[in-house]
Parts: sequence; C-alpha cells; structure tokens
Amino acid sequence: AQQGHIREKAYGKQKIYFANQEQLPAASEAELRSLDGEITTRTTAVQVLQQSCRQLEAELKDLNSSMTTTELAREVKELRKECAGYVEKLERIKCASNHVSPEEKEKVCSEQKLYCKEWRRRKRMATELLDAILEGYPKSKKQFFEEVGIETDEDHHVTPPAAV
Repeated sequence: AQQGHIREKAYGKQKIYFANQEQLPAASEAELRSLDGEITTRTTAVQVLQQSCRQLEAELKDLNSSMTTTELAREVKELRKECAGYVEKLERIKCASNHVSPEEKEKVCSEQKLYCKEWRRRKRMATELLDAILEGYPKSKKQFFEEVGIETDEDHHVTPPAAV
C-alpha cells in the first residue's frame, strides 16, 4: 500500500485493500469494441452449447426411461405366454359341452325377474302392514320388531337385485 501497488480504505475498524487501477493501462476504443464483439460471440456459443446440452439431456432421459433390448425381449416372451394361456382357455370354453341354450337362459332370467318382482311386492305389503300396526304402538319400531321376532332384509344386509 505504501508503494502504491494496492490501495487501502478504512471503513470504521475495518480496512479494505484493492488493486490500484490507475497503474493499469487504459484500453482504447477499438480494443473495447473487439472485446465486446468477443463477448457476444462467446455468449452465443455458450447459448448454443447449453441448448445442445439440454437436447442431449432430454434424449438421455428418454433412453433411460425406455426398456432395454433384454427387458423388451423378456416382456414379449411373457406376453406371448399369457396370450397362449388365453387361447388355450378360449379353446376349452369353445369345446365345452355343457353350454346353456338361449331358451334355458331366457327361462331362468324371466323366473328371476318374476321372483324379484314378487319379493318387492311382498316386502312393500309387509312394510305397509307393519306401519299400520306401529301407528298405535307406544314403543319404537325396533323394539316392536324384537318383541315379535321380525327380521328384515337390512338386518341381513340383503337387497333385491336391480331391475333390468
């Protein structure tokens, strides 16, 4: 600092040292323009490199997320095995001799509809009858059902099938 190579500034109890810029040569206007041009060319080069780097990283990510050849071969083998199992199952179903004829199926479906309809009708009748009895009954519906011994569909978590 005494020789003038660096400068010293005191800020309270602290001292800051920095290079004396008066001794450095000043750049001419032409040098400054050439340095600015070099900065611009290098900035564009950096941007181009960053863009290519991003593209390569995206390509690497795609390659890492895709299956390798061995994994793909194993997957194809498993799928073919699964497909063969389905073909075999289909053949067994086609060859089965215990098929239900459409007439029998229709008969069973119509009987189910009839029974479900009767179930709903009887349940509605029983509910109306019990509601009529409960109008003059002093205790709760639950207590009445327990005394008489009535079990409802809800007690057994049963509901009639939905109408088709």
